[in-house]
Amino acid sequence: MRLLCRCVLSTALAAAAPLLAQPDFDKVEVKSQKLAEGVYMLTGSGGNMGVSAGPDGVFLIDDQYAPLTAKIRAAIAAISDKPLRFVLNTHWHGDHTGGNKNLGEAGVLIVAHDNVLKRMSADQFIAAFNSKVPASPTAALPVVTFTDGVTFHLNGEELVATHVPPAHTDGDALVQFKKANVLHMGDTFFNGIYPFIDLSSGGSVDGAIAAADRGLVLADANTKIIPGHGSVGGRAELKAFRDMLAGCRDAVAPLVNAGKTLDEVKAAKPTKAFDEKWGNGFMKPEPWVGILYADLSQKKGASK
Repeated sequence: MRLLCRCVLSTALAAAAPLLAQPDFDKVEVKSQKLAEGVYMLTGSGGNMGVSAGPDGVFLIDDQYAPLTAKIRAAIAAISDKPLRFVLNTHWHGDHTGGNKNLGEAGVLIVAHDNVLKRMSADQFIAAFNSKVPASPTAALPVVTFTDGVTFHLNGEELVATHVPPAHTDGDALVQFKKANVLHMGDTFFNGIYPFIDLSSGGSVDGAIAAADRGLVLADANTKIIPGHGSVGGRAELKAFRDMLAGCRDAVAPLVNAGKTLDEVKAAKPTKAFDEKWGNGFMKPEPWVGILYADLSQKKGASK
């Protein structure tokens, strides 16, 4: 079963090229978008970042890639003249944690779920991209970890980080800005595009659906939701993402249960009802079907 899943996941390699290609960081511009008083989203290259800025200092969610640290700091300085005190990683992937070493060496306190520390402390392998990821240096590792959740009382705001069961990975955290009514969902939410679910890191489509359901409970009609990738959304966009995940799973599952091969499932185009809207990001329809097939095949094998 493990070999089968590796073969299936290798079909994602074509889609992974834009993600794995080394960006030209000199050309990357880090931009800020104000979402509420003292709350911003930063974009550059990699996962979307969140910022709480106020009299107590700056709290940063995720930090993209190491070569962008100076640009990220400059974008923060344009928002606040207070020191950057905390960075919270929503999960372990390098486009969300690549700046950790630089910030850790500068004295910023790094916070994440227990499993983020575990994965960053050891060599990893992402089967979908056939990618070996070496262990991170000590300075890049979270200094404070949590199991279920942690709350920061900063800038007159309650910043509540909540671990969700394995979804995109096994170390995902959602972060609420309670007063501002902003929710950062990390890579449990890709707005308007098919997501990457990292099965090698414990992720699953059922978990991704459950994480979206959790976000829907935390959000109301006025909540601004920062996705891991894509533009700022709201509850309606998160609900559409959740329904797409469930619809794709439910379209692929009967074919897996019927014993169809991956090629047969791809030929059937089970996600065609969703492809036009959701298949225009880095994760194209065929590799997305490959991830669903591998995940559901694992579950089928485990249930025997």
